[in-house]
Amino acid sequence: MVASTATTRTRIVRIGNSQGIRIPKPILEQLGLSGEVELEIQADQLIIRSVQAPRHSWADQFQQMAEFEDDTLLDENSPSLSDWDEDEWTW
Repeated sequence: MVASTATTRTRIVRIGNSQGIRIPKPILEQLGLSGEVELEIQADQLIIRSVQAPRHSWADQFQQMAEFEDDTLLDENSPSLSDWDEDEWTW
């Protein structure tokens, strides 16, 4: 994503007992923002970022582990699969 230096003005509007801002659709699309977001205040600035689901990148990390053959059991003495594991368990 390339940072943009263009600015857009918007108004703070009343929303029920609160106040909010309307973010233009092109900005939301450019940033990939939707649903729940996280707000942070940093030195007089409001930072808005996507909320990332817990474990969202685990699949990619597991794939990388497999590519580097770093996905073996750490316990060399672990028991092998039992008959129940082989016959009854759905993998």
